[in-house]
Amino acid sequence: MKLRELRVTGQPKLMVIPMIDIIFFLLVFFMMSMLTMVVQKSVNLNLPQTVSAKTNMETSVPISVMRDGSIYFEKEPIAPDTLQRRIAIERDRNPNVAIILRADAEAQHKNVMFVLDEIKRAGINRIAIATDSKAAAPTEP
Repeated sequence: MKLRELRVTGQPKLMVIPMIDIIFFLLVFFMMSMLTMVVQKSVNLNLPQTVSAKTNMETSVPISVMRDGSIYFEKEPIAPDTLQRRIAIERDRNPNVAIILRADAEAQHKNVMFVLDEIKRAGINRIAIATDSKAAAPTEP
């Protein structure tokens, strides 16, 4: 009986093409998974609907007015008398900050106007009012 030699005489070959394929697959996987992770820094509410609703969340801070009149700065509830001070702190942190006013569709108009007035008094000029998008109605010829 002849025994084979246990030592490897040849050098192992490193196959680069399969490694590149795996790295490319991981890159695509992480890119696609990051696209689905949308950061929402505000509370859930029933927004009014418009046809042209778009949001840029890069340099914006959401302030929400709930149906019952309570106010949320991002996700934390805030008292009406401290709202202007909190907005000023955010403005000092980032002078180009934009405020997105998110009001429930059934919130009272006086509560929304109070928050809008506090935003303007804090010196913020970039204000957006958030809405949900809906399908455009067909136009008649």
